[in-house]
Amino acid sequence: MIADVLAEAGTRMDRAVEGAKDDFATVRTGRANPQLFQKILVDYYGTPTPLAQLASLNNPEARTILVTPYDKTALKAIEQAIREMPNLGANPTNDGTIVRVTLPELTEERRREFVKVVRAKAEDAKVHVRGIRRKSKDDLDALKSDIGEDELARAEKELDALTRAHVDAIDDALKRKETELLEI
Repeated sequence: MIADVLAEAGTRMDRAVEGAKDDFATVRTGRANPQLFQKILVDYYGTPTPLAQLASLNNPEARTILVTPYDKTALKAIEQAIREMPNLGANPTNDGTIVRVTLPELTEERRREFVKVVRAKAEDAKVHVRGIRRKSKDDLDALKSDIGEDELARAEKELDALTRAHVDAIDDALKRKETELLEI
């Protein structure tokens, strides 16, 4: 039973770490990256639809993304959704068949702002991991009558080690992203 609780906590914490890394990928650095566009929702016939389902994204140059819609009627909606995306600062242009997005150079001040955004996302992920730990500890405490105090103490130490490892993984991903952001 203890192993089940710890295994579930581990998989949920793994998903939280992956979610944090995905969130980090949506914050732009000096280079254009198709992952920046993964959370953009386009109003497609009244339904918010992820951009990746409506178009292919290509990265021909360091600061340029080409968005080729599968349905040419969605071109204006895609262009509008990209323009309204916060923290992107891009001004897309539309030539009738594709949307070309050229990302401007980041200033030092803007890079520092993005570092703050990434740190906030990392803290949210850590809070999520700690919430998973708290729920798992409650689940272990519920098993107290079935297992001994020694087993419970050992399980809590394992849970703490698991939590520490996942928080460290988030911190490592944060350091890599900060380095990438501050690199000119």
